[in-house]
Amino acid sequence: MTWLEYRWSVESNGWKVMEQLEKIHKEECCFSYFHIISEVTLQPAPAVTYRTIGGILDFYIFFGDTPEQVVQEFLELIGRPVIPAYWSLGFQLSRWDYGNMSEVKTTVERNRAVGLPYDIQYTDIDYMEDKKDFTYDKVNFKELPQFAEYLHEKGQRYILILDPAIATGKRVGGAPYESYDRGTAKNAWVTESDGTTPLLGEVWPGETVFPDYTSQNCIDWWVDEYERFYREIKHDALWIDMNEVANFKKGSTKGCVDNNLNYPPYTPKILDEVMYSKTLCMDAKQAWGNHYDVHSLYGYAMVLATEKALQRVFGSNRTLMLTRSSFPGVGKYSGHWLGDNAANWNDMKWAIPGMLEFGLFGIPYIGADICGFFDDSDEELCRRWMQVGAFYPFSRNHNAQGYKPQDPAAYGADSVLLKSSKHYLTIRYTLLPYLYTLFYKAHTTGETVVRPVLHEFYSDSETWDVDQQFLWGKYLLITPVLDRAVDTIKAYIPDAVWYNYETKSAACIVLLRYFFSEASFHCWFTVNYILNAQVLILSDLSLTLGDTYQVKWDMKPAEYERFNCHPEEGADEAKCKARGCIWELTSIPGAPLCYYPEDYGYTVKTSTETSSGITLDITRNMKYRTSGRPESPDINNLRVEVRYHSSDMVQFKIWDPTSDRYEVPVPLSIPTTPETDESKRLYKVSVTSQPFGIQVVRKSTGTKIWDSSVPGFTFSDMYIEVSTRLASEFVYGFGETEHPTYKHDLNYHTWGMFSKDQPPGYKMNCYGVHPFYMGLENTADAHGILLLNSNAMDVTFQPTPSLTYRTIGGILDFYMVLGPTPEMVVQEYTALIGRPVLPAYWSLGFQLCRYGYANDSEIESLYKDMRTAGIPYDVQYADIDYMERQLDFVLDSDFKRLPALVDSMRKEGMRFIFILDPAISGNETNYPAFERGKAADIFIKWPKELGDDIVWGKVWPDLPNITVDESLDWDTQIKLFRSFTAFPDFFRKETAAWWLQEIKDFYEKTTKFDGLWIDMNEPSSFVHGTAGEKCLGNPLLENPPYMPPLESKHIGLNHKTICMNSEQTLSNGKKVRHYDVHNLYGWSHAKPTYDALMAVTSKRGIVVTRSTYPSSGKWAGHWLGDNYSSWDQLYKSIIGMMEFSLFGISYTGADICGFFNKAEYEMCLRWMQLGAFYPYSRNHNGKGNPRQDPVAWDEKFATVSREVLNIRYTLLPYLYTLMFEAHTKGSTVIRPLLHEFVNDRATWNIHKQFLWGPALLITPALENGARVVEGYVPNVRWYDYHTAKVVEARGKTISMPTPLEKINLHVRGGYILPWQKPETTTHYSRKNPLGLLVALDDTGRAEGSFFWDDGEGIDTVEKKQYLLIAFTVNSKHLTSQVINVNNPLAPADHVLLGVIKVWGAGNEKITEATLTSAGVQHPLKTDHNLENQELILDATERSIPLHVPFTITWKTSV
Repeated sequence: MTWLEYRWSVESNGWKVMEQLEKIHKEECCFSYFHIISEVTLQPAPAVTYRTIGGILDFYIFFGDTPEQVVQEFLELIGRPVIPAYWSLGFQLSRWDYGNMSEVKTTVERNRAVGLPYDIQYTDIDYMEDKKDFTYDKVNFKELPQFAEYLHEKGQRYILILDPAIATGKRVGGAPYESYDRGTAKNAWVTESDGTTPLLGEVWPGETVFPDYTSQNCIDWWVDEYERFYREIKHDALWIDMNEVANFKKGSTKGCVDNNLNYPPYTPKILDEVMYSKTLCMDAKQAWGNHYDVHSLYGYAMVLATEKALQRVFGSNRTLMLTRSSFPGVGKYSGHWLGDNAANWNDMKWAIPGMLEFGLFGIPYIGADICGFFDDSDEELCRRWMQVGAFYPFSRNHNAQGYKPQDPAAYGADSVLLKSSKHYLTIRYTLLPYLYTLFYKAHTTGETVVRPVLHEFYSDSETWDVDQQFLWGKYLLITPVLDRAVDTIKAYIPDAVWYNYETKSAACIVLLRYFFSEASFHCWFTVNYILNAQVLILSDLSLTLGDTYQVKWDMKPAEYERFNCHPEEGADEAKCKARGCIWELTSIPGAPLCYYPEDYGYTVKTSTETSSGITLDITRNMKYRTSGRPESPDINNLRVEVRYHSSDMVQFKIWDPTSDRYEVPVPLSIPTTPETDESKRLYKVSVTSQPFGIQVVRKSTGTKIWDSSVPGFTFSDMYIEVSTRLASEFVYGFGETEHPTYKHDLNYHTWGMFSKDQPPGYKMNCYGVHPFYMGLENTADAHGILLLNSNAMDVTFQPTPSLTYRTIGGILDFYMVLGPTPEMVVQEYTALIGRPVLPAYWSLGFQLCRYGYANDSEIESLYKDMRTAGIPYDVQYADIDYMERQLDFVLDSDFKRLPALVDSMRKEGMRFIFILDPAISGNETNYPAFERGKAADIFIKWPKELGDDIVWGKVWPDLPNITVDESLDWDTQIKLFRSFTAFPDFFRKETAAWWLQEIKDFYEKTTKFDGLWIDMNEPSSFVHGTAGEKCLGNPLLENPPYMPPLESKHIGLNHKTICMNSEQTLSNGKKVRHYDVHNLYGWSHAKPTYDALMAVTSKRGIVVTRSTYPSSGKWAGHWLGDNYSSWDQLYKSIIGMMEFSLFGISYTGADICGFFNKAEYEMCLRWMQLGAFYPYSRNHNGKGNPRQDPVAWDEKFATVSREVLNIRYTLLPYLYTLMFEAHTKGSTVIRPLLHEFVNDRATWNIHKQFLWGPALLITPALENGARVVEGYVPNVRWYDYHTAKVVEARGKTISMPTPLEKINLHVRGGYILPWQKPETTTHYSRKNPLGLLVALDDTGRAEGSFFWDDGEGIDTVEKKQYLLIAFTVNSKHLTSQVINVNNPLAPADHVLLGVIKVWGAGNEKITEATLTSAGVQHPLKTDHNLENQELILDATERSIPLHVPFTITWKTSV
């Protein structure tokens, strides 16, 4: 017996195992073909010493010029790697000891449910019967034969494990273990030294024998057993383990004899320094020789035998093999994982060198057990490991028996770990074609897949020691975080041009930096040129793979960088150059011909930065003498303040510190202390000096979400302009203007904003002003920006992408909220401006109104007809018809019976709302409202220097003692018949007191009511400026130097309103011009009205207002104005509602069937269906048009209306709960799909579908004659509301049958919706038991909540006079949790539990259900429909009060 020592000295720089780098940068490698146990010693000489204890010395040396060539030459010798199946590059989940099939499926379903990219599920040895190969546990894994098919239904694959050791014992019940018996008959086992007796050891199943894969008999047996097993348990690939070979006994059950094979003269530095430790005796016999010689080939031989087995079963179809033990050449057939590691940071680090080494060894399909095999992995470790593991070629999360689950979904659907995992796995899946191509190159040329940085940059000696970064092929550099509690790491960046994968911006940075992004999402579907990132994205090319194409593009990006220097009409070269700007022709439609030079704007003069913000003084670049509007003098010196209000909100304000310029008096809820801890802020603010600009960067992604460092910043007395680059083309908001799509078109569109009595129309400024937008970034993060400015303004979008603000007064005061989700943007925004009002419950009922009721009898008749038809209906209105000559607070004689009718209707559960306009007639001889108002000096007047008289307009009130001739044209009627009207100044406290008194008198002396509708409060006037159409004072206020693109802008700002030089008085006594506060008139009107309503009724009721401004939603709802009866208005109402959701006004809707023009039958019917899902659901139309209420048509119309309103009333408890969440959290009620599915870019353009909250998807028919609607179904489980059936499609647009009587509704799996049996009014439906609609997700879970109060009490939330319950369902177990333990509700408001509907209950018959409340168990009857899998449990008879916690369980028959 001999042992050999071979020392090889080299004169060069250094060694890494078997690879040497020479000074001249040529690569040289040696390969020693030893399969005998051996060791190597490295020493600083530099030198390496080989020692082996048998065989011969057989060296192969490769002289490749580069490291890559060395590997390629080596693999040409031993065999190039197998090309794995494409699906095997997907993410994989495994665990030792799931324990049963149910737990495996639970794992699968919870990771499906959260949308985790995930291709493969494993089962470890626990699937086997007593851990015996080729068996399965028919108790705990009885469904295993169907498991592969279950996975295949969702495009997933199944891999199972086999070990080499075969048990010698019987099977369960004493049955023979036929695999062992057949192997024995074939002499398939490794034998003792006698060459006859099978060597016995002990592994997982107990006493075992060991297949001798070097024997043909054994190979034949192994192939046969595998084929038999595959016929029983279908699967897609095979994982072979324990093939070193592993043995729990030292050598054998008998031990090992003392000889030179078991105890050689020299024992290498191996585990335990015993040759047979944890394996077989070295004198055991195999067909290839003594185990001493072939021990290291055991795994290799098993791989060869398994390859034959796989070929037998799968034929020409590619599959996958994964082996633990390997030897040169194994990579031709199999992949490898780095073994049973532990959950610690060191093992995560070690995995990278391990992968790089196996890249050298010719096994590129390699990876480590993500999150570690042994020990519990904490969240940070597992999160970081999932990040780097997303870039292992073999990407599998796997852990051991006895430790907690560590699959991503196990950490929670809202966990940072899950979001981070989804983000990086999405990147992996995005780049799988690249990874697959690398495997093709490995298979055909021997290139490495996971590649050391030195392989590409071997001439850079700094890369020779880099082992904490790696490449995918040539082009993708991965730099993971490998240490605890760090968010910045040092990385080596080789000398090349690199792009940040997340931001696509050019810089000397790594292509993918984990420490930048924890939970962002990126995909490549945008079709635009991202100028600031210099990235062109082309999509939808429809090219056929395999054909040859040449793609060309021609762009002139510099033209998209132009910012318009002459936005006024009539620009020419002379005017342009007079402003110091550049005149240049362009071929791009809409691009400006006149644009600012690069240095146009302001320059930073001084700057002071503190932990709470930045203060700057900036000065105008005097190179440009004037901004070109002489009537609006430039302000040369400005102050800038940046304030870090919170971790998610920053403010930047720009103003003239030397003058008292107007600032918006709307109070905001700003944190009392700033966020001074930079590490907690989601944003980083920087300032560019010349031209001055502010940049706000989202720290987690590096995305610039605001960048005003562009030319053109102008600040003059009556003209302010600022532009910013946008983070993406996805911008939503700005109002109130009719928009044809929810997402703005950035192709040079300008939108004016100025409150006006203007019906909806394209690019026509309407009733309110909301200078707020939400932007989606390409990473799927969202932010929102408010410009707190109330002057007339416009915004211009251009494809840069960029946005330009222009306003004609005030200051610039921006507030930015950072989200990062769309819902969080709205929540943060409403935390700033004020949460939406909680409407009275009854106001969620259906409502009827009409301008043109002839008398009270017509209203009474309508009410009776609606009751006869049984159509749900809660609120009746009276428009200005009820007033005598349209005078506020005065009842017309034709409506003298109305107060009694109102009382009668209210006794029957109905509610009544009256309209009030702000304009008060001044032509009456006995009109207390005007007389008291004049005495209190509450009307808007001229400034004292101009006369101190009331500014008179004309609106609806008619002159006394006249008969209006309606045959005359409108202007003539106004001139002859309309009174002079005065406009209350609602800023003043005196006005609020006067308004309260008038409303109180009306309520107490004329008629009762439950809500108020305030209209015409832009303020609207039927004349321009004044009754004489002459405005006093500065004419520039009426026609400013710059006029935004407003409707009738040629007439001036006073078109259909009062003069801009009118004076108003703020509550603090400060005088302001109407020019500055015009857009706040409706805002100032809302709060006094709501306060008065509550004061006189002692209920909260509802106020509906036409004109709004940010924070109006605190007091009022809003309807979308005087729309038209047309199909386009039908779909645009969805856009309007979604925008007002952004604006913080949840209670919103459009006039159902349209206000102007005659409604058409089908359109009105479809509008009734859509309107049934408006939060504010009112059918209303204009004077002179036929009635369009549900009973005005035919029986079919009434029936369809009744049915769809019954659905609305059924779901009102859910809608009311959403209103509560809006009121307390700022969540949206009408919710765009992108708010719930922001990672699905298909939702970013959807505006013809919407959600109620997170769970109810509404897909209306919006076109004439439509009987099929195309609707998008996001990638989660959905149920058809009408049938309770699961919708099979996910993540795609599908055709939905939509007969005339149907609107498509879908309920999202995973949610619980409270409901009640509908009645004709909410007064009665509220008395019904509460049902629960439980829509189970893919994992059998669901959750929901229920809010309940008296429905109309004042401040019930603030006083905690309400019931709030959380419901959860898991594993056929429903639990209620009462959030506010002390039940404050009066007995009359208590609600009992009713019917529970469980959707997705499965196709195994549920036969038993039990309700437990207050310690008492109650059996429930079950009605389980196996066809639609709906389970109905009726608890009504049990009279269980909801304020007492309860549980319900159900189960199948045993």
